[in-house]
This record gives sequence, structure tokens and C-alpha cells, in this order.
Amino acid sequence: MAFLGGVIKKAIDLTGAIKKEPNPYKAQKKVLLQLLRKARLTAFGLHYKFSDILNSADPVAAFQQGVPVHDYDALYNEWWHYLLKGHQNITWPGGQNYFALSSGTTSNKKSIPVTADMIAAIKKSGIQQVLSLKNFNLPNDFFQKQILMLGSSTSLGQEIDHFEGEISGISAANIPGWFNKFYKPGPEIASIENWDKKVKRIAEEAPSWDIGSISGIPSWVELMLKEIIGHNKLNNIHDIWPNLQVYTSGGVAFEPYRKSMEKLLARPLIYIDTYLASEGYLATQKRPDTASMALIVNNGVFFEFVPFREENIDDEGRVKPDAAVLTLEKAREGEEYVLLISTVAGAWRYMIGDTVIITDKERFEIRISGRTKHYLNVVGEQLSVQKMNRAIEKLEEECDIEVKEFVAATVSEGEGFKIKWIIGTDKEVDATGAASIIDRELCDNNKNYAVARTKALKGVEVEAVPVEQFYRWSEEFKKLGGQAKIPRVMKEEEFAEFRAYVQSLALVK
Repeated sequence: MAFLGGVIKKAIDLTGAIKKEPNPYKAQKKVLLQLLRKARLTAFGLHYKFSDILNSADPVAAFQQGVPVHDYDALYNEWWHYLLKGHQNITWPGGQNYFALSSGTTSNKKSIPVTADMIAAIKKSGIQQVLSLKNFNLPNDFFQKQILMLGSSTSLGQEIDHFEGEISGISAANIPGWFNKFYKPGPEIASIENWDKKVKRIAEEAPSWDIGSISGIPSWVELMLKEIIGHNKLNNIHDIWPNLQVYTSGGVAFEPYRKSMEKLLARPLIYIDTYLASEGYLATQKRPDTASMALIVNNGVFFEFVPFREENIDDEGRVKPDAAVLTLEKAREGEEYVLLISTVAGAWRYMIGDTVIITDKERFEIRISGRTKHYLNVVGEQLSVQKMNRAIEKLEEECDIEVKEFVAATVSEGEGFKIKWIIGTDKEVDATGAASIIDRELCDNNKNYAVARTKALKGVEVEAVPVEQFYRWSEEFKKLGGQAKIPRVMKEEEFAEFRAYVQSLALVK
């Protein structure tokens, strides 16, 4: 069988050598023109005169001038709600067999159309990720090991003319037939909707599998590994899966979870980041000497970048109508941007809700830095999730603790405001000392925050709770496992409700 692994690796190496990286700027223009041509006779394309845009001297500029930026609510209320009623040719030719459901953080609930063209694009992007494995110096036998994909249930909800589920479940339900030999947990377990039952079955079946790589959101993968280790009475996961070498993360930054994850391993893994959102497969890490991901510039997604500055973003985290919007060619390395996408699923100049930093323009690599609504700016503090993560890392370093989850809010108190944090950790924490560390780190690295601390922002408070309480909240109010992500920032009222919930859990105990 090692021979088969060698054949597969050689095929990957040869294919990767033949397929050169595209010129990103030419590829992006080509993608946009393809999108416009295919959608020109849809209701959206007719309304925004795609044919005229295509015939203009500069179609990219004409597209940016003629089509407004949309957030989810705008696209849904004006266009996508017709699709759910069975109408066709609205924002993309034909109808939709699938809708990706998400609790989201930019809207309470999202139903994202997933077209046949998008499913094909996701598969193609997955192949790009596989081809990039040639860069990670993996042994031949790795390529014959099984792949554990921890995602949402593949048992999709059936409506009159379409199916609904999370994007990871839709993707898994459409994997190619040849992949079933490698895919775990397999169709039966993958279809289980209840998270606890699914993980229990995985733990029971785990001894019979030979897993070489795992993919999934870090927090849920970690919970799964703990269940497997506990159920099978192991010291670490390599006791049962000695050939496990790769972990493919997605959905959130992996780095905050590395320390706790590696306690469950006998040795570190090769960590590969991917960017698969409900709206499409946007980027993947293609080389080992970086934590950044290369945008997939030649596969059905056109990217735009809005400088993440106060003058471009309103109080609700939406792009203002007069905001500056840049193509990849004009965006600058090292700056933080709100990401816009136009796709083969009929999303047009769509604000996905993420902020990114272009880390290497030559390689068109990015790093996700946060969310547009995961951004505190009530009294001029201008705190992005990226800056919050750094403060939490400093807290972990100085207090020798692991903070696996946290949420923060700017809360009115008396004649001023405080930023209140709830952190998830399984160690005792000096709340006053923790608040001091976070406050100092933010003052040292954010001049806007430092100025706010001399004015309306009167202080910082930290409350530590067991991380399990975050997951129980997610299970009750969002969804445990799959693509569900715990927000880092809440509005004052939401924060009060969250705090009351975790306090009620403490009282029960």
C-alpha cells in the first residue's frame, strides 16, 4: 500500500509542477468578466446593466461604479428571498438546489444560495488544497491514510424545491465518489444531527480508523479529541492514530487554540489554514513557512477590499456608500481591509463580514484579522478582534493560563463606559490583575484606545468562567459543532444576556 501512496504523491507533484500559480490580477479580471457574462440576463444583471458594463472601456471600474455594495440583509431583502420562494434567474442563472444556513455574526440568521457552479468551485478549490500538499514534505504513506472531516450534519433539511444545511454539511454531502474510501466519519455518522451523539459514535469507531489528517473548526475538533481520548482511555490521540500528521483548520484563526490542542497530541502536527465560508471557498494555505492563506483568484470569486477605517464603516459595521473600494491590484500589503466578494452563487459586491490583512501581495496571501461587527468603537476605542487577541495572548503569557474563548462589550456605567470581558478558562484567575494586563496591553498598542481611556472609557473588568459554559451557550442559542462560531464582541444588551446565562449555569452547579 505504501506504493499506492507514492503513486498518489508523485501524481500530485507532477500536477502541481504543471499548474503554475496564475497572475492574480489577470485572473481576477477574467473571473469578473466570466461572472458578468453568465449573469447578464438574470434579474440582477438586467437591473444593473451587466451588458453595458461588459461593453465599457474598463469593465472593472464600470462594475464598481454601477453596482452598489451589499450586506446580507440588503441582498436577501431585495433579491434572495425570491429564491426561497422558488423563483429562478434572480442573481444567478437557474434556481438553487441548496441553501447554506448560518446563525452568522453579521445577521441573526442567513440563508445563502449555493448553486451548482458554487459546489463545482468548492470541489475545484479543494483540489488546489490537495495539490499544495506537495509543498509540505509529507511521506508517501500519508497519501493513503484516512481524512476525518468534522462538520455539520449531512442530513440536510428538505424544502419543496431545495435542501438546507450548513456549508460543511452540503460540501460533505457532495463529495466525489472516489473520496469515500478516505473519508471519515462516513455518511452514516456524518448525518447525525445531535452533536453529542455524533461525537460519541466517532469515539466508539475511532479505534478502527487510520486517520492521517483532520479538518474542522478548532474548538469543536478539540472537544472531539478529548471525547475520543476519554472514551478509549488514551494518553493522547496519537495512541490510537499514530499516523495523524496534518490538521486543517477553518472558520477561525487556529493560533489561540494551538497550546491546548497540542496537549492532546504526542507531537505537533502540520497545521494548514483554509477559508471556507458559507459563501464559498476563498483561500487556502499553500506553503509551510507562513500562517497566511493564498486567495483562490481563478475560481469563481472576485475580491474587493475596503480599507478598514472609521470613515468607511458605519456604526452597524456596514460599508458606507461612499467608501473607497480597491481591487486586489490596488490594495496594499500590510493594511487591514473589509472583504467584498462577487461569486458564482450570485453574491454581488457582498460584504462577507470578515476583515483581512494582505500579508504578501506577490503571493496574494491574506490573514483573517476579525469581523466588521467584532469591533468595539462606542467611545472611540477602535478595538478590532486582532488587537483583542493580542491582549488575550499577553494575559495567557503573564498568568500561565489558556483562554480558549472570550467575549467583550463596551458597557455604559454611571457617567462613563467600561469594557467588560468574560473569558473562558479552566484555571483560577485574579480578575483585577487580568484586567490590568489587558488594559495595559491595549494602551501600549492602540493609540485610539489609550486616548479613550483618558476620556469616556473609565476602565476594564474581567470575569473568568469555565470554557464549557461558552459551549453550552453555543449549543442552546446557536449550534454546537459544525460551522458555529462564538462571537468575540457583543452589544451591551446581548452581553448582559450572555452574562446572565453563564451566571445561571454557575448557580445550577
